[in-house]
Amino acid sequence: MKPPQHKPHNKRSSLWTEASAAGNLSGRFLCGPNVTVALSELVHGSVLNGRAAELRGRSVLVATADQLTAALALIELDGIASRLVLYPGDLPAEHVPFIVETVPVDAIVSDRPGLGAGTSAEHFVTSGSKLLRDETDRTARHETEWILLTSGTTGRPKLVVHTLESLAGGIIESALAGGFVWSTFYDIRRYGGLQIFLRAILTGGSLVLSSPDESIADFMTRVGSHGVTHISGTPSHWRKALMSPAADKMSPKYVRLSGEISDQAILDNLQSFYPQAGVAHAFASTEAGLAFDVRDGLAGFPANLVGATNGDVEMKIVDDALQIRSSRTAERYLGPQTLKDADGFVNTGDMLELRGDRYHFVGRRDGVINVGGLKVHPEEVEAVINRHPKVRISVVRTRKSPITGALVVADVVLSAPANGQARQLETEILDLCRGELARHKVPASIRFVTDLPVAATGKVARSENAR
Repeated sequence: MKPPQHKPHNKRSSLWTEASAAGNLSGRFLCGPNVTVALSELVHGSVLNGRAAELRGRSVLVATADQLTAALALIELDGIASRLVLYPGDLPAEHVPFIVETVPVDAIVSDRPGLGAGTSAEHFVTSGSKLLRDETDRTARHETEWILLTSGTTGRPKLVVHTLESLAGGIIESALAGGFVWSTFYDIRRYGGLQIFLRAILTGGSLVLSSPDESIADFMTRVGSHGVTHISGTPSHWRKALMSPAADKMSPKYVRLSGEISDQAILDNLQSFYPQAGVAHAFASTEAGLAFDVRDGLAGFPANLVGATNGDVEMKIVDDALQIRSSRTAERYLGPQTLKDADGFVNTGDMLELRGDRYHFVGRRDGVINVGGLKVHPEEVEAVINRHPKVRISVVRTRKSPITGALVVADVVLSAPANGQARQLETEILDLCRGELARHKVPASIRFVTDLPVAATGKVARSENAR
């Protein structure tokens, strides 16, 4: 199989070049649960088992179980490989043959023996977080394509084509001075986590990586021990974090939310718990890229951002759905799907409602509950429930009804045990909903639970079988 032919690298230097520019490696590190690697060790070290030279110009699938190994491989291979395909650790291995043939992939870098067996990939490079001496020429000769995968929870994942330029556009524009220690609850093989990884590498920082095998309490304790200053996650990540007894083990200067709707309750709770931190919530997606972040402490975003050019980002609303066009959007899908319309806009599928001078996200177009022909966005109901002072997190689902076809029901996690007040709290929550929501949006029942499942993407699980 011949590697794909791409234009020479002529826009931006590689990750390695920018990370190592002007001796900019001193004191910087990447940290996993058990291993910490100084970036300076990469000057004469490699996680590619002495085979880095084989991967020049190739289309490479990076499919490691370990995030630290993946991070080091990405730094080494950007500008060297013609394509990098990022395979999240939670994605089932059954998708590998489809990805190898669709991209196509001719080399696999992995710490999972046998991954890719029976595929047409010609090279398999065993990798690990232990660096071996390597003097391979790392001169960037390609503008490497970065292929990100959607979650693949309902069938095969979509393959989304980015470049370092599109991934890093918003980062470079808002570049921070070096020396910060970043962290994220996300997997860096997904868009939200990759943004934090790139921020650390491109702005002179360090990065503490999470692990699915580590409890939130252990992760937050480790984050605190490494002096993390900037940390990101979904609102669901943060709601769980604030319930942890280790929430006070860290003292960040900057807290960022993305990936889900950030309601006022979670923004207020984070600002109260970490009063020294700036709290921001961002909108981004794998396809649309980073659109904006909001730092005024309020849910939603200013209406004047729509129709204006915010940097190189343009937004419009069509049929109540947000559409985005910018140099940060992905180039295309690999496959038959169409990513952009004729004018270059990506339809995000995220629905908006104008309230005063701010737009508020109310949910996904494909997540609507139909109650007797009337639409309910689960996230809109959750935002109201979450405003109750004794609620930490909630999820709204649908339950079949012989009369209306569906009913709205809610699972609720309290910030402290009900202690015999469950009936009173249920009444208070339902009264709150009746006061702010149309009748068909009010939950038919409230169930108090001790925990809610969160998917590998960091978003609260909404499937019926998650109950």
